[in-house]
Amino acid sequence: MKALIVYVSLHHQNTERIAREMAAAIGADCKRPEEVDRDSVASYDLIGLGSGIYYSSHHRDLLNFVNGLDRLLRHKRTFIFSTSGFEELVFHQALKERLAAHGAEIVGEFKCGGWNTYGPFEMGGGLQQGRPDRMDLRNASDFALELVRSLEQGSRGRLRGGLLSEQGDEREDQLGGDPPD
Repeated sequence: MKALIVYVSLHHQNTERIAREMAAAIGADCKRPEEVDRDSVASYDLIGLGSGIYYSSHHRDLLNFVNGLDRLLRHKRTFIFSTSGFEELVFHQALKERLAAHGAEIVGEFKCGGWNTYGPFEMGGGLQQGRPDRMDLRNASDFALELVRSLEQGSRGRLRGGLLSEQGDEREDQLGGDPPD
């Protein structure tokens, strides 16, 4: 399965670490939006899209990238990922809506904590310090592998990874801050 992972990662490169871990696990190309040749998007079977969460949404550069793809996403399998000081999945809503508007099929979602020292969170060393950690990276890799495995086997369900997984990660109830990257 030919896969592409597109990410925006700023401040601490939290999301870049997750994106590269997923890409390595499944042999995907891993690029920032400005590095993606728009015409090449059609050649991918699966596209992952992620960033840190900024004021309760993915980064505007990622959202603008999705808007610029328009019909290229029609019937394309996609997954969403994010890092955040706060770990509620509702932060994926804006990206989910844009993907749906372009006809993309969302086949999975992943999120994990990300070190956040933005604004007032800088005091005391920030929120989610040390995240993503080894467990987060392993969860990201496992998520990507399981997603590809299930798609190759013809599964039509959606996967949820990271702290919302059904695996009972002991950090399920922790909260952090916003924006992380």
